[in-house]
Amino acid sequence: MSPPTLDQLHTYHAQERVIFSKLVLQFSSSPSESLLVMATWFWLENFGFEDIFATIFALPDRLIASLANEAVSCFRCIESSDPPNGFDQIPLTSRYLQKQISLSMIYKYRYTAIAGIKTFLNTICSRIFSDILAQVLPYSSPPYFVPGFHPSLIIPGFPHPTFGNINVMRPDLGSGAEVKELFTNIFGEKCVVGVYMREDCVSSPNIFACNNDQQQSLFAKLVLDSVVTVDRILEGEKLQKFRINGKHIWARKYNDKKDGRTCFT
Repeated sequence: MSPPTLDQLHTYHAQERVIFSKLVLQFSSSPSESLLVMATWFWLENFGFEDIFATIFALPDRLIASLANEAVSCFRCIESSDPPNGFDQIPLTSRYLQKQISLSMIYKYRYTAIAGIKTFLNTICSRIFSDILAQVLPYSSPPYFVPGFHPSLIIPGFPHPTFGNINVMRPDLGSGAEVKELFTNIFGEKCVVGVYMREDCVSSPNIFACNNDQQQSLFAKLVLDSVVTVDRILEGEKLQKFRINGKHIWARKYNDKKDGRTCFT
């Protein structure tokens, strides 16, 4: 059986993605704290507290924020070398999960929790939240090509002293065929003249020479039929965002200094 596609993962984890979006986009929680909150909940669900995300998803925002604060208490308790005192409780988590749970109980399984949170950070969170993280980390993941830029997102707070590092890859563009399909479906069959997926393809005499490149690309040049199409795509903005197959594409006007062509990146 082939591994699930990114779109399939996004669909399967739709509730988790909505919750994470609220944490970082609506509640303005830091990306590192939000990732640790989600990984803590993933670990608790795996540990036996079933349907955590379905329960949280159904709650109003103020309660989601309060439960997130209790999750912060959980992972801070886990990362501490000192056990919690008997008064440090997480009443909302216990109430809405309908199971008795306390920081003392979580600390009892501290090393199991550390290993579990590390695993969920890198196997689940790093994959299903990458596009959301790219929205709140604009300076470490610009929506256009920067020569020499590393494709991993830089997340302040990681590497974490207890939970280690998380490797979140910046969402790639996909294939040239995907990029062409996206724009032709929206703006007309003949609007795309050519798609160049890599910088070294610009001088290729064959306009589709690089469309079959199998390497993941962070950058592409899209040659359009006219400036009218450019205006239709940008709608007066400097940058427009599109989505295809679980990946985000940012489009902006690009002027090639060598030959004066108007392209898109």
